[in-house]
Amino acid sequence: MNWHAKFAKAAARWTGNASCFGLAVLIVVVWLVSGPLFGFSDTWQLVINTGTTIITFLMVFLIQNTQNRDTEAMQIKLDELIRATRLAENTLLDLEELDQAELDRMRQRYEELARLAREHSETRRRGSAVHEDARKARSAQREQSDDGDRGPAPRTE
Repeated sequence: MNWHAKFAKAAARWTGNASCFGLAVLIVVVWLVSGPLFGFSDTWQLVINTGTTIITFLMVFLIQNTQNRDTEAMQIKLDELIRATRLAENTLLDLEELDQAELDRMRQRYEELARLAREHSETRRRGSAVHEDARKARSAQREQSDDGDRGPAPRTE
């Protein structure tokens, strides 16, 4: 691992830590408290503005580096899951490298597959409901015929 990757990883880990947030709050409090000492001058305001601008500028690159690394790791993990799944479509490996037109074609294909799956599921659900209604009707008929087999109820006087 090169020095930049090590530094970016360590910086991302540290800036995401509660102690870094605490330090940032402490710096702002010290700056606020020092306001009367510097007469709330333009220079006093410039210090915090310049400091936060520089930190924000650097954090943009740090966040992008972290996001790129996390995305790449996730893609590798997903590629492995696709590769290891027997019925998976291996053409989906390295999908993020396709151009936009190819991605659009793949998305349309999978949207169509999803639509067909929903239709199939709905048909099966309806079929299950019909089977359940028929089962209940047969059960009710059996209960009625069982009652009829017993003959008339005995009379009590």
